[in-house]
Order: sequence, then C-alpha cells, then structure tokens
Amino acid sequence: MFSQKTLMIVGLIALVAISITVLSLPNGPTGSAPERGSGAMAVTGPFQRAVSATIRFGKGIWRHYFALVSASMENDRLMEALAREKEKNNRYREAVLANKRLRRLLAFKETLAHRVLAAEVIGKDPSPWFKTILIDKGSKDGVSNAMPVVVPEGIVGRVVDTAGHYAKVLLLVDQNSAVDALVQRTRARGIARGGLGGKCLFDYALRKDDIKVGDVVISSGLDRVFPKGLRIGKVAEIVKRNAGIFQDVIIAPFVDFEKLEEVFVILDPVHKPTKGGP
Repeated sequence: MFSQKTLMIVGLIALVAISITVLSLPNGPTGSAPERGSGAMAVTGPFQRAVSATIRFGKGIWRHYFALVSASMENDRLMEALAREKEKNNRYREAVLANKRLRRLLAFKETLAHRVLAAEVIGKDPSPWFKTILIDKGSKDGVSNAMPVVVPEGIVGRVVDTAGHYAKVLLLVDQNSAVDALVQRTRARGIARGGLGGKCLFDYALRKDDIKVGDVVISSGLDRVFPKGLRIGKVAEIVKRNAGIFQDVIIAPFVDFEKLEEVFVILDPVHKPTKGGP
C-alpha cells in the first residue's frame, strides 16, 4: 500500500505530465482537436495557475532574500566605516585639545626665568590620605627631589620621590605640603598648606593684615623651593576670631588637580649657591 504522501506526489507528477502534453498538442484543421484541448485545459488550467503562482511567489521570496542579505552586508560595511570615521574624529579632537594645552604650556614656558622639563601625568595615588601624581620623567631625565612642578594656572606641587624615568609629585592640596606665600595685593605673609576639600589654608596670617576675599596668593620664594611670584590661589574665606594674633584664611587653588595631564618640572634651583657659600 502506498502512503497518502506518495499518492499526492504521483498525482502532481501526473497532472504536470498531462499539462505538458496538452500544451504540446497541435491545433488540427478540424474542430475535434481544439475541443479535446479545451477540455483538458479546463482540467489542468487551475493547477497550472496554482503552479505558476507558486513559482512566482518562490522567485519573489528568493529575490527578496538575496536583497535582504545584500542590504544586511551593506549595512554592516557602512557601520564599520562609520565606526572607523568616529574613531578618526575622536583622535582628531584629542589632537586638537592636546595642541591647545601644549600651546599654553609653551607660552607659559616663555614667562619663566628657569629651565623646565615637560612631563606627562601617567598616574594618580588612589589613596584618600595622600594626594600625589606620577609623571613620566625621573632621575635619568634630570629630575630630583624637592623640584617644583607647575602649570600655567599655578603651582602643582613638588617632587618627593624619583626613579629612572618616573617621579612622584606631592600636590599642593596634600596636608603634608607647604609653600611660603604672600598676598599679592598687600604683601601679607603666611604659609599655604594643604587643607580639606581640595582647598588650602593660609597659616600664620596676622590678624591685623589687610586680607580680603578674592585676593590672589602667590609664592614668596623664601622657602628656597618655589620661585617667587608663582600663583597659588585666591582667598575664598576669612575668619577673624575675637582672640589670638592670627586670622583663619582659606585659599581656593587655581589649579584643577583632577584634570592634570601635562606639567612642567622646574630644574634650576631657586637660589644658586655662590662661590664659597653654602
């Protein structure tokens, strides 16, 4: 016994064969041949229509499939090209920003009366207790301990440790940092040292000294580390207590220590020893 599926396939083959036979019969001169052909076509016509529709549908699906595959491949190619262009654009923007920073550094270098060495910031101390950065210049590049580190905005800090091509810089805002300083407007003296919250304290400012909020504080040069006249920050807050000879002064540094990328190390000592001197 044949299965139902087999019988259906045989039937379809038979209908196709009949259809081909009918289409191949010539139209004779008498009226009998056309009548036989018309009867056969009446039987096979609907089947032929269904087969033709199926074939057209299949061709349409095939064409659309390849069109979708082609479109998908083209979309992938365009996405890759777009990603490459975005990366190029990002590198270009970084180059433009770096160029601007370097131009500012070079302009600042022209204002300094000391030899300086440009360095890149390559690390930052993650500890909340110490505020230091790591730069890519060290003892083999001429960097030694206590050398000042600056940027156009002002004082960054001083070198506290060196290796071959690396050095650690103690930032101005670290509580272990101190700079002998003065108020630019009135020349009032004090010591700028690291405080809390990214600010500095202006210690030992006499209560009688004329200091106002907004005054600029600069290095005095008397600590024999930082050259005179380097910017530190501006006075952000003043508290004059009823007792005591000092007033409490808080300084907001000019340098944004979170955005340091390139710095200058001042190589020359502030006070060169004279012949026969210390």
